[in-house]
Amino acid sequence: MIRSLYSGASGMKNHQIKMDVIGNNVANVNTTGYKSGRANFADVLYQTIRYASAGTADTGGIMPSQVGLGMTVASITNDTGQGGLQNTGRALDLAIDGNGWFIVTPDDGNTRYYTRDGIFYVDNEGNLVNSSGYMVLDNGGDVINLGTDGIATLNIGKDGTITATDLDGDDISPGDPIGLAMFPNQDGLERIGRNVYIKSVVSGGPLDEFGTPDSGGYGTINSGYLEMSNVDLTDEFTSMITTQRGYQANARTITVSDKMIEELLNLKR
Repeated sequence: MIRSLYSGASGMKNHQIKMDVIGNNVANVNTTGYKSGRANFADVLYQTIRYASAGTADTGGIMPSQVGLGMTVASITNDTGQGGLQNTGRALDLAIDGNGWFIVTPDDGNTRYYTRDGIFYVDNEGNLVNSSGYMVLDNGGDVINLGTDGIATLNIGKDGTITATDLDGDDISPGDPIGLAMFPNQDGLERIGRNVYIKSVVSGGPLDEFGTPDSGGYGTINSGYLEMSNVDLTDEFTSMITTQRGYQANARTITVSDKMIEELLNLKR
């Protein structure tokens, strides 16, 4: 009876965690480049009431008798599948169609972050940066710089090549295309907020230190488009309903267990 109280409590606590994950997905349904998460459950320890015994010529075998002690969150996984592309018409809005992550840095390349959010700008130093001011790296590991003389024309090809001219009509095209990264296990990348990820021990390091779009399995870069969140609201609301019912069922387990304990305490009356 007491075991059922703790099992119900574990169910409520971990269903709340799952609801937190669902809530975060729904909150980010319109976040550019966002990848949805999913909480996965697993049962935990079992208390053996009776051990199994093998059958003999005279007696049959006995199955093990075990009582479970609740459940836990086994993992919270990332779904890094492709999101839909939205046309914006802005040349510095970039979407990756296929494999790869943009490589950005807050400190000239010593620290590297990875993102699918392709909203980029040119800062006062001429560096190509994202919304957080992180500088975008090319496929040679250098910060992409377009100079400080202004930009008259700008075109970004599917292979990440940037061709641009300044206000005087002079060519200011950087030499190398935009760099991309791929990982042995991209679902294992670690989120750190602001739409960026870092590598983890389970994601592994980049397969190539810097890859080139539209070659070697890397995806293409589409200028004038943004990759939207891959959150599917139909799935999220369905999960929300089942999670709510699971929470209610575990709460009912605690309520019924409490009533049984109350009946036991009232036996003396």
